[in-house]
Amino acid sequence: MTLGVGLLAGVINTMAGGGSLLSMPLLIFMGLPPNVANATNRLAIFSQNVFGVAGFKSKGVSDFRYGSLLSISAIAGALIGARIAVDISGALFNKILAVVMVTVVIMTVTGSMKPKGIKEEDTSRRAKAIGFITFFFIGIYGGFIQAGVGFLIIAALTSINGFNLVKVNSIKMFVILLYTIGTLGVFIYEGKLNWTYGVVLAIGNSTGAWFASRWSVDKGEKAVKIFLLIAVIGLAIKLWLK
Repeated sequence: MTLGVGLLAGVINTMAGGGSLLSMPLLIFMGLPPNVANATNRLAIFSQNVFGVAGFKSKGVSDFRYGSLLSISAIAGALIGARIAVDISGALFNKILAVVMVTVVIMTVTGSMKPKGIKEEDTSRRAKAIGFITFFFIGIYGGFIQAGVGFLIIAALTSINGFNLVKVNSIKMFVILLYTIGTLGVFIYEGKLNWTYGVVLAIGNSTGAWFASRWSVDKGEKAVKIFLLIAVIGLAIKLWLK
C-alpha cells in the first residue's frame, strides 16, 4: 500500500501538487505521530524531486539559474518552518493543515491563483526580487507542512514570472529538492524519521515523478492544467469527507 500511494503521490506532486495529502494521512493511519509522518514524508519528497528534476532535464526543460536564486530564500524559510514542525502538537498540526488546504482549494477553484493578464515571461530584476521575497515565505510553509506547497509555487511563478506550467513544474521540483535537503537535516537531527516507511514511500514517489516529469513535457501545458484540476478536485473531496 505504501509503495502504491507513493507512486500516485509522485505523479500528483510532479504534475501539480497535493500528493502529500495522500502520503501523510497514510503514514498517520499506519501509526506514526503527525510530526514523525511529516518528517518521514520528506525523504520521499527528496527522492521524488531528484528523479523529477532529472526527468525534466532529460527533456530539455530546466532553469537552474533562476531556480537556484529562489532556492536561497526558500531554504532559509524552510529551516524556520521545519523547526516549528518539530515541536508542534499533533492535534494543532492537523487543524492547521486542514485550514491551510481548504484555503488553497478555494483560491485555486475561484481562480485567484491564476495569472492576470500576463502574455509573456517576465524575468526582470523587479520580478526576480518579488520572487525571492515570496519564496522565503513559501519556504516557511514548505518546511512546516509541505502538503500543497506545489500549488503555492505554481501560483507564484505564473503570477510573478508568467512561466508556462511545464517550466513552472521543472523549477518547482528543483526548488523543493534544495530546500528539502535543509528540512531533512533538521528532522534527522531531531530523530523524527521512520526510515523503513520513508524508503518504501521514496521508491514509489521517485518512480511516479520520473514518468510524470517526462510525460508532462511530451503532452504539454494543456495536460498539466487538466491534471492540476483533477488534483484540486480530489483534494477538495478528501477534505470534505474527513
